[in-house]
Amino acid sequence: MKIAVCVKQVPDTETRIKLSDDHSEVIEDDIQFILNPYDEFAVEEALKIKEANEGEVTVISLGPDRVKSAIRTALAMGADKAIHIECDKNPDDPFEIAEALASVLKEDSYDLILTGKQAIDDDHSQIPSILGQKLNLPAVNVVVKLEVGDGKVKAEREIDGGHEIIECSLPTVIGAQRGLNEPRYAALKGIMRAKKITIEEKHAELNEEQMSVVDFHYPPQKEPGKIVGDSADAVPELLRLLREEAKVI
Repeated sequence: MKIAVCVKQVPDTETRIKLSDDHSEVIEDDIQFILNPYDEFAVEEALKIKEANEGEVTVISLGPDRVKSAIRTALAMGADKAIHIECDKNPDDPFEIAEALASVLKEDSYDLILTGKQAIDDDHSQIPSILGQKLNLPAVNVVVKLEVGDGKVKAEREIDGGHEIIECSLPTVIGAQRGLNEPRYAALKGIMRAKKITIEEKHAELNEEQMSVVDFHYPPQKEPGKIVGDSADAVPELLRLLREEAKVI
């Protein structure tokens, strides 16, 4: 079975983001980048399927040269091959991202295409669905359980108020959600192996983006908290503040 996993490099969740003076861009100089956490679930699921059915896992990522570190992370986990779609920066437009990924995916015959349900930096949560449309394949997003066999997949996905189960034929695009699995840690052997794997380079011919980020803003600072007392005598004042100032009761 040939499996492709589309991954993205994103800022570490503990990174302190700095903006340019005009708020038009994020300054990347001091940012620590990591493999998108939701994509880790996708990589792990691909590896589990490969181990159960034999096959090959190819990791594909779009972006500048720095994204290779995220690709190496996936290779260290156990992926077999990697493709880097080179471009100057990660596009803001999810349609352009999906178009570039789809153009590379069409060059081979994959039985299953996995990606995270969303990237934690832009939170578009659109790539699995757009990829399905551009590849003319069924797509199931927010998947928390996946069964593959006999040329089809059975996917359980989260919806408002519950779960739904979808069955479709391979090939299929799957968007991984937290809970699908527990991603493995890369062992030293896997890290050393990943360094020896040649990452195939391709160039993306991107069209003009139809969507762009106008500016960035920090979230508003929270007002400092208040201590109204440390005994039962403080309860009336606490209730008054919750009702009159916080307006939560």
